[in-house]
Amino acid sequence: MDLSETPEFEAAATHGVIVRCGPMRGRAVVLYFYPKDNTPGCTTEGRDFAALHADFLQAGCDVFGISRDSLKSHENFKAKLALPFELIADPEERVCQLFAVMKMKNLYGKQVRGVERSTFVIDAHGHIAHAWRGVKVPGHAQQVLACVQSLSSSSV
Repeated sequence: MDLSETPEFEAAATHGVIVRCGPMRGRAVVLYFYPKDNTPGCTTEGRDFAALHADFLQAGCDVFGISRDSLKSHENFKAKLALPFELIADPEERVCQLFAVMKMKNLYGKQVRGVERSTFVIDAHGHIAHAWRGVKVPGHAQQVLACVQSLSSSSV
């Protein structure tokens, strides 16, 4: 398990929220990085995290989705899916760079630079408790929840 300290950042999210992350935050956080709003895999992933949102909250954990899309795109995506958590806009890729999720990918036979679907669980002390890279969507949100629940049960 990687217990490195989370990079500090501040970023704009939906509903006018400013997300601040770093050491000693006080609550666990799930940051899931996804390639693009309104695409099939990203829609499924958002819905999966939304379906488990109450369980994440009960485990003392906030969930945030993050991509390079604009706030306007995120607001529309959030409303369309009725997501109960905020989406962080990172069009300048500042947070993506901090978490090293920008990768060269093949898209229809062409090399393109994009977000590698990745998820990070940050514990209440600001340490990265677990990281998944190259995520496959089916069953992933449940796997992340199990990790968060094991964190909250081990801190009791």
